[in-house]
Amino acid sequence: MARRGAGTPFLLRLSLLLVLRPGGTLGCATVAVGSPIVPLGSPITASCTIRSELCRGLEHGKVQITWMVDNEPMAGSQQRGPGGTEVSNLTLPQFNRTQAKLWCWLEWNGTKQRVGMAEIRAGYPPAKPFNLSCVLNLSDYGLTCQWERGPDSHLPTSIALKCGGSRAPAVTGCTPQGDRSSCMVPRRLLQLYRQMEIWVSATNALGTAESEHLYIDPMDVAKLDPPALKSIQSIPFQTDCIALAWEVARSNAHMELQCELRYQAAEDPAWALVTGIDGQAGTAQHCGFLFGTRYHFQMRCRRSSARGYWSEWSPGRNYTTHEKAPSGKLDAWWNAWPAGTGGRLEVQLCWKAPQRQEANGKVLGYRVTLSPRKRGRDPPTVCNTTHTQCNFSAPAGTRRVYLSAYNAAGESAATEVVLLERKGHPLARLWAVPGGERSLWVHWEPPPAPVVAYVLEWQRVSSEPRHCSACWQMERDGATTAALIRDGIEPFQRYNISVYPLYKDAIGEPVHTAAYSKQKAPSYAPKLHLKSISKSDAELCWDPVPVEMQNGFITSYTIFWANSTAEVSSATVNPSLSSFVIQELKPSTLYKVHIMASTAAGGTNGTSLTLVTMVLDDIEIQFLFLTLGLIFVLLILLLICFQKNGRVKKQFWPSVPDPANSSLGKWVPVELQQEHLQVPGTKEPGLATISTVTVLERAAWGKEPAAPEPTSSFPAMPQPYVRQEAPGRGGMAAEPHRGPGGSGESVQYARVVGEGYKGQQQLPPRLYLRSGSSSSQPLLPGPSPSPLPYQNLWFHWAAPQGCPGDEGCPEEPPATFPLLQGLRIGGAEELQDCRAF
Repeated sequence: MARRGAGTPFLLRLSLLLVLRPGGTLGCATVAVGSPIVPLGSPITASCTIRSELCRGLEHGKVQITWMVDNEPMAGSQQRGPGGTEVSNLTLPQFNRTQAKLWCWLEWNGTKQRVGMAEIRAGYPPAKPFNLSCVLNLSDYGLTCQWERGPDSHLPTSIALKCGGSRAPAVTGCTPQGDRSSCMVPRRLLQLYRQMEIWVSATNALGTAESEHLYIDPMDVAKLDPPALKSIQSIPFQTDCIALAWEVARSNAHMELQCELRYQAAEDPAWALVTGIDGQAGTAQHCGFLFGTRYHFQMRCRRSSARGYWSEWSPGRNYTTHEKAPSGKLDAWWNAWPAGTGGRLEVQLCWKAPQRQEANGKVLGYRVTLSPRKRGRDPPTVCNTTHTQCNFSAPAGTRRVYLSAYNAAGESAATEVVLLERKGHPLARLWAVPGGERSLWVHWEPPPAPVVAYVLEWQRVSSEPRHCSACWQMERDGATTAALIRDGIEPFQRYNISVYPLYKDAIGEPVHTAAYSKQKAPSYAPKLHLKSISKSDAELCWDPVPVEMQNGFITSYTIFWANSTAEVSSATVNPSLSSFVIQELKPSTLYKVHIMASTAAGGTNGTSLTLVTMVLDDIEIQFLFLTLGLIFVLLILLLICFQKNGRVKKQFWPSVPDPANSSLGKWVPVELQQEHLQVPGTKEPGLATISTVTVLERAAWGKEPAAPEPTSSFPAMPQPYVRQEAPGRGGMAAEPHRGPGGSGESVQYARVVGEGYKGQQQLPPRLYLRSGSSSSQPLLPGPSPSPLPYQNLWFHWAAPQGCPGDEGCPEEPPATFPLLQGLRIGGAEELQDCRAF
């Protein structure tokens, strides 16, 4: 197809199209290559020759030749050739394509057109075929051969199977179809019972390769048809033998055959093979079969020359051998303990089912008796079961029981089980290692005493306790120090293993260990809980991972915590612990915490827990609240003080009343109203001189008062005894009046009238007492200083007259001595109490 150049006149374009139209370039250009098929990676050369006289319209134009390999442009060298031709040569130093098209382009007045093409292929010489084998099929006597090809040569290759004989030239026996690596040589090209030469030839443009030559007699590679099993029977006289009968194929009837028999029980992992059977005999016997066992039988044959191929296995045939009473002893294990009442013994007996070679058929049940079976009679049975354990009660002192198994053919000999006491020495050491994903090797160090056998027990550890009655086995070799356990072992589950040494007359104490057949990372990690938190510490706790989910022994727990600044810290915790305290945290900071549970096979991370530390500790918070409470109380007290300012001031600074304004200063008894009192001049307060003491006494408690005298407003009473001291002594004493009962009443009121204060009416100093005491001691002490105007007036006790100095005089007043404790004078107050001590 022509490409139009910009600005090309219409007539030029039209002429170019006519020149380059199909058929217009016929003989115009010629492309030649050194070789169209070359080894991969070798150089190639090519040339393109343009004959201008054969290209109409190009006679006077300038011709430009270019190259392209597929769509990739290449540069060649152009020159003028003989006869007015234009020649362009192209050389590629290395051709790395398996197939490519080489195009020659013609450029004229800005337009390009493909004018020639050559196809080039590259590859390798054919690879040598190998593993040549042939089989003769006797049904049609065709020889089928097969082989394997070598690497691809990237070039078209022809394969042929060649064959020849000592008397015949080599011919092509067969050619495989398509990419197949087998073909069949027809019968007409074969020479039976004679040696032939057979090989495979592979040929392409770069060469030919042949396989190794095979020299065979076609009958030596014949594959016979399989025989057919006709019958299988047990031989009653030879209990473990069978007799077989078969027929050979018709195509093999004239040959001497060698046959093989194989059989397999359902529980067997592999076939058992019987060789050296004469195929022409048609019958054979074989022994060593198990009783009561179902077998699957097959048979095959080949030529007796031991050359050639075996036939295919015959169709299978099943047969079950006849049964026999079980044989051998049963492995038994027991637990015995005294019954609660009746003096009997409770026994739990377990045993292992007999092996196939001892069961001799299908076991129907087991029988346990307390005594052996004797000829002519059977002992009483304590247990008859189809299971492998039995619980029964036996008389106290029972030391032996007898266990037997039975099937349809009979009952086994009884196994004597001795109920030994557990008092022997334990093992020196016990450990277990994986024996595979579903097995464990148990090793131990034997005790010093000789051991008869060992009993191994194992139980799967789970959250819900359960007991496996079949998880035990007995090792009857007392010299062994290891045992492999397989029953019930699963990967990623923990098992507790116990080993008991059996002595001649006792059972040793067990030794225990735990093991996994295979470990992996835990199924999940525990969930963290925050137990307590402060400003610098956080206590975390978690629930242990259930043992079923641990998948191995937990080696450690790792706690990770990080704050908002991505500062990550961690700590490893012993697997026996379920709590941890994170210390040295920052106050008022958010942390994210998670836990990782690890086993020897890996670790599993748990979910994250977010926590925020406190600003203050609990003690600091309590101290803060206490301080705030005290401040609040003080504020309340200050507020009350400001509101009650007058009362507070009066409590701390009491106001002293003016005695001149008190009613006591103006009160005079009726007896003294008729007396003429001499009032001294007004002067400053000083010591009061008591001139008269009058005791006012009332009748005893509970009696009617005496009739009053006409000269007094007080009730009539006996005159008290009054003794007045000389003025120089500065005081006086009075004895109270004794009533009729001989005892006086306590002083209730007292008044002292002495020298007055300024502005007060002056009266003779007198002391009025109501009631008195029966004591004979003086009532008033000697002179004492008068109180200041702002103080209360107190009467103080003084020693009696006549005490020589201070010796022998009491420092304190007698208990029965009435003291006038005090007198307070108030403005509007009445007489105050003077209470005796």
